Amino acid sequence: MLWPWNNASAPGPRDRPFGMPEHSRVRRMTVRDVAAQTGVSIATVSRVLNDQPNVSPETRDLVLRAVEQLGNRAPGSRAATTRAAQGAVYVRCPYLLTDYFGLIVSSIADTLRLHGRTMVLDAGDSAESAEVLPTLPDRPGVGGAILILPPESGTELVRLRERGFPFVVVDPRTPPPPDIPAVSAAHFAGARRVSGHLIGLGHRRIGLIAGPHNWLASDGRFAGHAAAMAQAGMLPDPELVRVAEPTTASGHWAAAELLDLLPHRPTALACFNDKAAVGALTAAHERGLHVPEDLSVTGFDDIDLAQATTPPLTTVRQPLREMGRMAVSLLNRLLDHHELDALHIELATELIVRDSTGPVP
Repeated sequence: MLWPWNNASAPGPRDRPFGMPEHSRVRRMTVRDVAAQTGVSIATVSRVLNDQPNVSPETRDLVLRAVEQLGNRAPGSRAATTRAAQGAVYVRCPYLLTDYFGLIVSSIADTLRLHGRTMVLDAGDSAESAEVLPTLPDRPGVGGAILILPPESGTELVRLRERGFPFVVVDPRTPPPPDIPAVSAAHFAGARRVSGHLIGLGHRRIGLIAGPHNWLASDGRFAGHAAAMAQAGMLPDPELVRVAEPTTASGHWAAAELLDLLPHRPTALACFNDKAAVGALTAAHERGLHVPEDLSVTGFDDIDLAQATTPPLTTVRQPLREMGRMAVSLLNRLLDHHELDALHIELATELIVRDSTGPVP
């Protein structure tokens, strides 16, 4: 990171602030400079300069002294003022702020505050149909944007990028264009692990409650499930696949259809998300099936609801808060005119085994 009141590039008239004589230009000091001076990590220097906890008093004093020796001072109101002058960050989440989207938005808000940036939030179902992207570059006081699961096409995102407006996509609905920064979870790897968990318990007739067609998450999770099946020498049975919306009601409907496939109903249900899995648990209970003795059920996301079910849900944990923090980090680099090398970032998922899965009956 480059602190905004200095400059790290070689002097030149193009990048000299307007009206500043060349002899008065000062080289920007970087976090890397301070780390080299003190011998501590870049991450520790960043925590000190952003006044974050978990740093010993001795290390904090060491870093602050190095800042002074390098001809600068630790950031305070001036850093916040400079960043605020760049404009607010427009955060768009055209969905209800449930425990899934709410965690992402809260993380974005907290991280922006740590970096001295303000946020303008546009959320709710009504925002989904609004023509927002073409207007963003012209909005007064807005310097960049974070778009959560944007419903717009890749073509519309490219148009926005071509206008020079900095933005980052979180949890993209479709594969993002190559040069548009995006943060998502490792859907394929997570689904492969949870389906492999079911296969390891002896399940072979696994019903799949998949997500909507043409969603990046749906495609990745279906492919991960298929890969786990293929590794065990099987292919997904089309009879055991239902496409559903990521809601409790839709999961209930899909599970009911699969569990009524008599006499050979599935012994396990792998669901696109936790809400669909909750619907599946209800459908199983209505049919007198005990989970996991008669039927195993898995979800995806690990929202709070997954621990409130009876029994608690085996699922895949998405790093929702980290997705928000990473989006802010990428946007900060864009706003500070840094080059981004890794434009598409997939964050690792984790299999969380609870009581809703057991050996095949």
